[in-house]
Amino acid sequence: MPIAQNPLSVEVTLPREDVALLTVEGYLDVDTATEFQHHLANQLHHGRRHFLLDLSAVPFMDSSGMNIILRVYQEARELPGSVHIISPTSAVRRILDLTGVSITVPVSESMEEALERVDGIRESAPRQEEPGA
Repeated sequence: MPIAQNPLSVEVTLPREDVALLTVEGYLDVDTATEFQHHLANQLHHGRRHFLLDLSAVPFMDSSGMNIILRVYQEARELPGSVHIISPTSAVRRILDLTGVSITVPVSESMEEALERVDGIRESAPRQEEPGA
C-alpha cells in the first residue's frame, strides 16, 4: 500500500465554544485538500462560526487549498462568522498576497491577534433581542 508523499496533519482545538483553531501541518494541495475540507465541514456542522487557520507549518499551498479557504470564508460570512489565517509561512504568504486572498481573508501573526479580530467582529455585529426582554 503506497504511503502519501505529503501527508497532512490537522489538529482542531476550541479556544472558545464557537471558535475552531485548525493547526495545519504539511502540504495543502490537490492531494490533501479534501482532508482539510472535511475538518472544516465537521466544525461547521458542530456550530462553529469562527475559524482560525494556523498555517505556520504549511510549506506549500496550491489553488486547491486557497479555494477551500475561500469557500469556508463565504460559508462563515453567511452565518455570520469569520475566517482568519494565522502565521502563514513566507511561501504561503506570497501566494496569498499574489492572488489577493490576503486582502479578503485577514492574516494575523498569532492566535491572540486573530481572537481580538473575532471579538471586534462580534462587537460590530447587530445584537439579537434576548427572549423575554
